[in-house]
Amino acid sequence: MNWLRPLAAGGCRLPFGGQHLAPSYALRAFAAHPQNQVAEGVVKLQQPKPQLGTDEGKKNFILKTPKGTRDYSPKQTAIREKVLNTIISCFKRHGAEVIDTPVFELKDFDIAGQFDPMIPDAECLKIVHEILNMLQLGDFLIKVNDRRILNGVFAVCGIPDSLFRSTCSTVDKLNKATWEDVKSEMVGEKGLSPEAVDRIGEYIQLQGGLGLIEQLLQDTKLSQNKLAQEGLGDMKLLFEYLTLFGIADKISFDLSLARGLDYYTGVIYEAILLQPQNAHKEEPVSVGSVAGGGRYDGLVGMFDPKGWKVPCVGVSIGIERIFSIIEQEVEASKEKIRTTETQVLVATPQKNFLDVRLKLISELWDSGIKAEMLYKKNPKLLNQLQYCEDMGIPLAAIIGEQELKNGIVKLRVVASREEVVIPRENLVEEIRKRVES
Repeated sequence: MNWLRPLAAGGCRLPFGGQHLAPSYALRAFAAHPQNQVAEGVVKLQQPKPQLGTDEGKKNFILKTPKGTRDYSPKQTAIREKVLNTIISCFKRHGAEVIDTPVFELKDFDIAGQFDPMIPDAECLKIVHEILNMLQLGDFLIKVNDRRILNGVFAVCGIPDSLFRSTCSTVDKLNKATWEDVKSEMVGEKGLSPEAVDRIGEYIQLQGGLGLIEQLLQDTKLSQNKLAQEGLGDMKLLFEYLTLFGIADKISFDLSLARGLDYYTGVIYEAILLQPQNAHKEEPVSVGSVAGGGRYDGLVGMFDPKGWKVPCVGVSIGIERIFSIIEQEVEASKEKIRTTETQVLVATPQKNFLDVRLKLISELWDSGIKAEMLYKKNPKLLNQLQYCEDMGIPLAAIIGEQELKNGIVKLRVVASREEVVIPRENLVEEIRKRVES
């Protein structure tokens, strides 16, 4: 499915899935759950050929796991659902609406249309900041750059246009390699002169904020390059908006960032974790970036028969990497993850009370309460309460002979073991009050 916001003033309509829609904002979702994969028809049943000596009237089916897919345990599924809900809630908060589309491997948020400079770009960065904060992945930094600035830097340093792409791919290695290694590759493999590489190094090792942008705007070499001046002007405006959003301290203008410049036309960004999420292991977990994106004004026109050019900016959230980080942290910390949303267990301390439990749990279900009970006629109370603790169920509604006679229910808070007596007619209201507080 995709997430869209209704067409805003100044926006445009894009050809999408054979129809012209209004994707001011878009989220491409992937089949995160096995049931989604089944609904898409990727689980196939195969019937073996009849063999001699077998009963051909009996049909045996073999359930095959689709290639490229895997099953997830209840704990893994719970983690994934929480992450996805966090991302989706953020997109909805920014005005998104959902439509049904094919599935992908990333969560994307895109803004398409002709708008004033850097306003939608700033909102994309704000969304990344919100999501990473809500997921509590640890300290992070969002690097930003602009293709026009890199174009200008390469031009004033004497790099020909024909070597732009290969030079970018080498520059992008600075986040993992030393400058000496990058310089050696530029000279030895790319064929650049040592003098040109040294000039590049003066720029691409710079990182900072508004101060660095102001410095480069006064640079005598870059001031002669139109593209560089345009990019730096927009970068300054972007940081002014990010300051108003209150997130500029998490944004770094990094001239070494050169991701995906084959189709990005302006601002590019990448979010990285500054510290390993898994503090319980000696070896840090290397996961690379957890989000990235930028402006791609020329991409839509490549897929439109009329070559219609539509300004676009967007961001992709690396959910598989995020899943991996959180799952490893949970395993290391032995944290208990709730795999259900059950709010209350209906329990009894007495035998032959199955009919009473069934009637009470039915009342709770009909009132929208998420409730469970053990599938035994006469379960021991200790086992019922232990089940609550094991499954993280916060409340137990206990009803016995005396409670039934007096029209009350004992409501037990599992964590504190506190018990309060509630009139049966007030039970639903009391449960809601406690689970929503």
